[in-house]
Amino acid sequence: MDRAITAFMTYLSGERQYSAETVKAYHEDLSEFVQFLADNGGEKPWTAIDQLDVEVYLSDLYDRHYARTTIARKLSTLRSLYSFLMSNGQAQDDPFAYVQLKRHQNHLPRFFYEREMTALFTAAAANPNEQLATRDTALLEVLYGTGIRVSECVNLALSEIDFDGRIMLIHGKGNKERYVPFGHYASDALQTYFDTARTPLMAQYQQDHPYVFINHRGQQLTSAGVTYLLNQIIKRSTLTTDIHPHMLRHTFATHLLNRGADLRSVQELLGHSSLSTTQIYTHVTREHLQRDYRQFFPRATSEHTSSKETD
Repeated sequence: MDRAITAFMTYLSGERQYSAETVKAYHEDLSEFVQFLADNGGEKPWTAIDQLDVEVYLSDLYDRHYARTTIARKLSTLRSLYSFLMSNGQAQDDPFAYVQLKRHQNHLPRFFYEREMTALFTAAAANPNEQLATRDTALLEVLYGTGIRVSECVNLALSEIDFDGRIMLIHGKGNKERYVPFGHYASDALQTYFDTARTPLMAQYQQDHPYVFINHRGQQLTSAGVTYLLNQIIKRSTLTTDIHPHMLRHTFATHLLNRGADLRSVQELLGHSSLSTTQIYTHVTREHLQRDYRQFFPRATSEHTSSKETD
């Protein structure tokens, strides 16, 4: 990705004769996108960026309350890069080409319903490697059960988990720390994972580091590794949807609010600096309630009402 950006910068300053400030602005937009990928599932080649990556990135921009013009500029930068890559035979299409910004920035993040989470947990436990199945289950329990970011998850250390108090110390963005509780499902899954997978794998491969989640060779699991594992879980499941690590964070917040949690409590758990960032999830729950109302209440639509009257 870095080589492509460097070549693009050279093209902008050399062939297009853009000013140094303009080139710098392009570089900042592209670097921000690369950093977003690193924080939310790992970097990947430009040719591997798909619609789900685009959707989650847009959701993040909306969550950060960028102005519509700023978001449009960032998308324009990415489209310009893809135009450059396609003209040089380095990409076949532009995943940002058909993105349209809504007039009102009410972009709703994707999340899993509770029955879908049940299917994911079933698939996590179905890893043919029984040892790693406990790792996959624990990983899913922590991501869903705490709502922490994938970057926070892979950097979680053993010393930062208090099993007696069922609470974790999380190091978030901007070196901000917060405590996040976890339930008995996550607690049991972590203990099983430590006993059956982490401890023996660390000894087998002579690894010595503090990180909770490891790969099959006992090394610290990366953000890209988490994305890969979640994709494998989806493939083993009965679900036909795509998955992105950030969707589990959205699911955590949505399920809390659907069950009556206070918005400020959810803000603290997610580590949002502003309550307005958390309020995006109230739109999700509102839409969820309205959809269920229209689907199940007999007098919610004119069709139901008219059919009832003819009966």
